This record gives sequence, C-alpha cells and structure tokens, in this order.
Amino acid sequence: MARERGKGFTAGRARNLVGVAKVVAPALIPVVAPLAVRAAALVSDRYDHYRARRLGVPVDELTRYSGHGARLHARIAGFGQALEELRTEDPAYVGSTESRLSQLLAAVRAAERMPTARRRAAHRAVGTDLDALEADLLKRLGVS
Repeated sequence: MARERGKGFTAGRARNLVGVAKVVAPALIPVVAPLAVRAAALVSDRYDHYRARRLGVPVDELTRYSGHGARLHARIAGFGQALEELRTEDPAYVGSTESRLSQLLAAVRAAERMPTARRRAAHRAVGTDLDALEADLLKRLGVS
C-alpha cells in the first residue's frame, strides 16, 4: 500500500506544480515567445512557397490566385502570357483566344459561389476547354 500511495497525481502535487509554473513561466516567456514567432513565420513562408509551386506561379503573385479555382485561374493567366508569343504572327487567333480565356476566367470566378457539385462540374468543363485551347496553342507553336 505504501507504494500505491507514492504514485499518482494528488492535489498536493498539483499545487506544487502550479507554484513552480508561476516562478518558471515568467522567466521562459521572453525566451520562448520570439522562437515561437520565428517558427510561425517560417512555417507560413514554407506553406506559401508550397502553394506557389503547386500553382506554378511566383510567390509574389500568389495572392492573385486564391479560392477553389486558383489552379484554373493560374492556368488561364499562364496561357494568356503564352499567347503573347503569337500576337505578331496570328493576331486574329490571339484575339479570339483571349476572348475565350476571359469567358473561362469569368466562369471560374462565378463558380466560386456555386454549391460544391456545380462548382466542380464547372471547373471540369473549364479544364476541358482549357486543355483543348492549350493543345491548339502547342500545335501553332510547333510542339507536337
């Protein structure tokens, strides 16, 4: 029985721990707080780099692409930049394709406020159209 009495968490031990915490905690806060702030900043920075890499955009442009349609939005923006290569060679194609891209971008933005099933269906449709446009662009650029 003496062994059983020595084990366990008692009210007396709890009071002792609270007393020790009252003395030690104020001394640890100036040491732990800056480390916690640095760690949080590092985690946030790493997560931003991860998201930017997944979207295929620079970190400084990450805020432009948010929400459920962020990937599609980034794809459309990248496609628009790729069209600049053909602007002087085929201005009619570039004009019509930019018009279609603006429609797709509007669809992605509108889908943000749709219920999940409809949003996913809209994103699939936009993705399919974008795949076809990208295939056509690659063909025009001479990439098979």
